[in-house]
Parts: sequence; structure tokens; C-alpha cells
Amino acid sequence: PVPADLPGDPEPEEAASDDSSRHGGRVRGFPHERGNWATHVYLPCRVQEEFLELLELLVSRARTYVSSLAAMEEFHLSLSQCVVLRYHWIDPFVRSLKERLASFHRFFCVADQVKVYTNQNKTRTFIGLEVSTGHFQLLELVSEVDGVLEEFDLPTFYKDPSFHISLAWCVGDLSARLEGQCLRELQDIVDGFEDSAFLLRVQWEQIHCKSGNKYFSFPLK
Repeated sequence: PVPADLPGDPEPEEAASDDSSRHGGRVRGFPHERGNWATHVYLPCRVQEEFLELLELLVSRARTYVSSLAAMEEFHLSLSQCVVLRYHWIDPFVRSLKERLASFHRFFCVADQVKVYTNQNKTRTFIGLEVSTGHFQLLELVSEVDGVLEEFDLPTFYKDPSFHISLAWCVGDLSARLEGQCLRELQDIVDGFEDSAFLLRVQWEQIHCKSGNKYFSFPLK
């Protein structure tokens, strides 16, 4: 760690609130503490208008099983868990990521399999589209991101991950209501949607890292 008595600017305080009512009832995975910055590495996903039409159909049908479902407003595919990074480690962490990811080229995935997920502490449930093509390239990326996490003694990604793009979420573990018949109906909507094969083929062009209110981008070749 950096010695506490080094001269320089004090670390800025990341804006935070533990009031869950301000963000849809979501509960923090770890308590906020000054100097701890929630950090996440992911592939951002830009979607087309037709994708939003498909999303509306899926969420509308799923709400007949769980009325509290909310559609995601932004879409991504995670390459790391959300980890806690100390402020003075953000810059070296980002530099290490940049070095390890520099050789990767652009690639595409197909995300077309509807699945239900819960977070680790079962406080949120998600409906997502699991990747069916492009798994190998994603594992290679995760291997490099894991290498950086290990340098900083942080938790690595899940073993045998199910790479997916989350579409909707709700508070609590409501997976039992969404699996089975609901899941089959949602998959039928995806399979029968016009141009779904085109819409669900995602070209990845850059990797993002969010740490607190800081964003970093790493373009793929």
C-alpha cells in the first residue's frame, strides 16, 4: 500500500448512499466505506431499436409471472464480479488491464438462450440472454482480467461462467416463478421474433472498466 504520509491530493470521496429506496430496493453487495470503490470490468452492448421491441415483448410476458420486473436500461456482459478497489490502486489496476487486453481483436457473440439468474446473496433475480457462440473468446478475456485481479488480491470471476446479457431484474429471489413455463414462453418469443438471429449477434469492439464514478475504455483491435 501507498504510505499514508506521502504528500499529494487527498483521495476524493465516491458519492454513495445505502438508502435502498433510492435505487429500486437494490441492496449493496458490501457496505460503503470511504476509500472503497466498487469496480467492474465488462463488455458494453449497444442495442438497436428492434432489440428494444423484443425486450418489451419479453418483459411484458414475464410480468404475468412476476409483476415487479423492471427492464434494464443499459446492457452489458460481465467479465468480472463487482470487486472492492482502494482508491490509490485504481490507476495501476487500469494500467495492468490495458497491458493485458492490448492484443485482443474484435469478435462477435450470439446471445439467444433465455435464462434466469440470481445474484450471490439472492437479493435480486434477473432474466438474461446466455451466449451460445463466442464462449471461447470470452473465457480468454476473463483469463486476462482474472490475472489482473489476482495481482491485487481480488476475487476472480466465477468458475464455469454463464456469460449473458441481463434484460430485466426484480428484488428478491423469484427464480422459481420465472423458470419452467415462463422461461419456455420467453424462449419461444425469442425464437419466433423476426430478425432475432441478426439482432442477437453482438459485435464487441471495446472493454469497459467502471470504478466508482470513473469509467475507462479499452478498444479491441
